[in-house]
Amino acid sequence: MSAKCLLFSQSFLFVILMHFAIFSKLIHTSAAQSGTTSDRLALLAIKSMIKGDPQGLLTSWNHSSTDFCQWQGVTCNPRHQRVAHLNLSSGGLIGTLSPSIANLSFLRVIQLFNNSFSGEIPPKIGRLFRLRQLRLVNNSFTGNIPATIMNCSNLQFLKLGGNHLVGKIPDAIGSLSMLSILALNDNILQGGIPNEIGRLFRLQELYLYNNSFTGNIPATITNCSNLQVLSLGSNNLVGKIPDGIGSLSMLTVLSLNYNSLQGGIPNEIGRLIRLQELSLYNNSFTGNIPATITNCSNLQFLDLGLNNLVGKIPDGIGSLSMLRLALDGNILQGGVPPFIANLTLLYTLSLSNCQLGGSFPNLFHRLTNLSRLSLAGNNLIGTFLRILPSLYNCSSLEQLWLYDNKLTGRFPKNLGSIMPHLVELLLGSNHMYGNLVSIPPTLHMFDLSFNYFGGKLPSLTNGSSLIFLDLSHNNFVGSLHNLVCSNGVSKTGLVNLGYNKLSGVIPKCWEKWSSLKVLYLEDNNLSGEIPRTLGSVPLLQLLDMRRNTISGSLPSSLMNLSYLKVLDLGRNNLAGIIPPWIGIKLTMLKILNLRSNNFFLKYS
Repeated sequence: MSAKCLLFSQSFLFVILMHFAIFSKLIHTSAAQSGTTSDRLALLAIKSMIKGDPQGLLTSWNHSSTDFCQWQGVTCNPRHQRVAHLNLSSGGLIGTLSPSIANLSFLRVIQLFNNSFSGEIPPKIGRLFRLRQLRLVNNSFTGNIPATIMNCSNLQFLKLGGNHLVGKIPDAIGSLSMLSILALNDNILQGGIPNEIGRLFRLQELYLYNNSFTGNIPATITNCSNLQVLSLGSNNLVGKIPDGIGSLSMLTVLSLNYNSLQGGIPNEIGRLIRLQELSLYNNSFTGNIPATITNCSNLQFLDLGLNNLVGKIPDGIGSLSMLRLALDGNILQGGVPPFIANLTLLYTLSLSNCQLGGSFPNLFHRLTNLSRLSLAGNNLIGTFLRILPSLYNCSSLEQLWLYDNKLTGRFPKNLGSIMPHLVELLLGSNHMYGNLVSIPPTLHMFDLSFNYFGGKLPSLTNGSSLIFLDLSHNNFVGSLHNLVCSNGVSKTGLVNLGYNKLSGVIPKCWEKWSSLKVLYLEDNNLSGEIPRTLGSVPLLQLLDMRRNTISGSLPSSLMNLSYLKVLDLGRNNLAGIIPPWIGIKLTMLKILNLRSNNFFLKYS
């Protein structure tokens, strides 16, 4: 071939290649422009379905702005300038999710949690094959979990909790082989937990609690060898804990509370040496607490309450760095175990209703972090004033539940200064006696019912936080005035003074009781008329004054008690016409007892 021909051939080839390059670039540019246009239109379609935007999150999303990669909540892929991450979380958004979201074909992350989206999850989301994370937690989505989501084979996080989803978990869930977090909690899902979950070998966290799942825990779940959190509480699961549970060596949280599981707690639980939380509360487990549980050297939260466990509490628990120990509602032997004194990090100890006996233990001096102590419903004996010194170092104590034991003695005058953070004190159903001089102002709940206290009622001082007060079934005497006309009553919602020996007229100073919902004054010796000011208690729902010697007629001011559901005035000396406003004004009234009085009906 001549040099001239060769030169021509090379030039021709160069021209062809240049045209091809230019043509390819045009095609690529055209495709990119088409893709970006598609993304922009898809975002505007999403905005059009959102009817409420209280934080102005979507203000930048408008037709006049073409650079959608700068819109709030939008992150683009830097190479292709396509939407890769959509984050509109916690924006208070109200509306439905547009199916156009499926047109964002480069999308890898969708974060719409903590909003008020409703309607169904668009099935077209299943077209987003690049999707890695789908987070729709805490909205109001309804309908089924779209089966098409199982086409998103790269999905790593699927978090749909806190919605109103129904139906079953799609059987094809096992095809999401990249999944590491599956959170479907707090919905209305039902049916069985599918065996296919056992194919999710990368799964680290599984949250299915607060649904209506039935059947057994699938044995295949023990194939998920990377599982760290297994939370199946508050369902309707039955059967036993699967054999092989001990093979889940990475497990840190095992929560199966509020189900109907039965059988023994397997010894192989002790193989879960990384376990930090074991919650089996409110099931039907039987047998002993396995001693192997003490091999779980990282265990901090142990809740086995409300089962049918028997026997002794394993002594080895005292060697753990326990923060919460709750074994209440079982049939355990002996007294409160001495090893409790070694649990110096403990902040919750609940051994109520365990049939424990003996003297009240002197074990709490070193438990300086203790916040809640519940030993109620046992057969513990002791004098309350002698018990208190063992709790003096528990400077963080907020809840002290000792009701339904055999405690005796008087109530201290200075409890508020001894336990300045105490919020709940429940001492009902014991054998305590004496006068009640004052009520600590920090208390929210105070129960001394079914004891032998006497004397006059105490007052509530300014700044009182009391919400619940039960002094019923005691021997208190005298007038209601000291308590009713106190200055610190504005937060009190329930007062039970029934079954005492209180006397005199009912005071008129009820205007300050702005939070009162329940008032029991039954079975005393109260007399006089029902004060008109009782009609100024705006939230009152239950008023029980039966078995007193109250006289007069029903004051018309009671018609203002629009929330009243129970009105019991039986066995008094009331008289007059049964007023017609009872049936007209008290529209929420469900129980009315006026028997054994002197009422009469007026016939037209």
